[in-house]
Amino acid sequence: MTASGATPPKFDQLFRHDFEQLLVWRRDVRHFRRDPVDGALIERLIAMACLSPSVGNSQPWRFVRITDLDRRAAVRANFAECNAEALQCYHGERARLYADLKLAGLDDAPEHLAVFCDHGSDTGHGLGSRTMPETKNFSVVAAVYTLWLAARIFGLGVGWVSILDPERVRASLDVPEEWSLIAYLCIGKPVEESDEPELVRLGWQEREAFEKVLFRR
Repeated sequence: MTASGATPPKFDQLFRHDFEQLLVWRRDVRHFRRDPVDGALIERLIAMACLSPSVGNSQPWRFVRITDLDRRAAVRANFAECNAEALQCYHGERARLYADLKLAGLDDAPEHLAVFCDHGSDTGHGLGSRTMPETKNFSVVAAVYTLWLAARIFGLGVGWVSILDPERVRASLDVPEEWSLIAYLCIGKPVEESDEPELVRLGWQEREAFEKVLFRR
């Protein structure tokens, strides 16, 4: 029995296996079917994301569903300009690979969701964030990842579009100046499913060896 009086669940071997498979099969989706997604399900995913940890229990995440076509078009134009600029940074074979990548699902994904961090809120009273204010942003990233996994459980894919000018996105969506863009997400049913990242399959970047990411001191 917990302090709240609730009985904690038991996570058995089958659940642990399934959870690991969820991590393996979570993908950054770029190719979406245009089938509509139930709005109630999107709200349920957001509610699950709000169960994420946050520094000082500040809960700084702010979710904006973009249904207005003009606002979507503004974000799409933002992406097109930033993507063209990014292409100029690559040369030779790397430029060819970049040009061939479909880096956004903005045209096909039925749901667009912008996730912001509200730096103007005093919720949490600064606990844990005075020396590391970036932890508010980290809290929102944790919520994004929770939503990402939750979406996969319901057969949906999520694509994180980061080739954007965040200030222009904030202006296009008419949100408060105290809100900073953390993620612009495309959500919908994926065209295909894979246990391997698309960028690995297309030759952009292999996975790092485990020995390169674990250190001991």
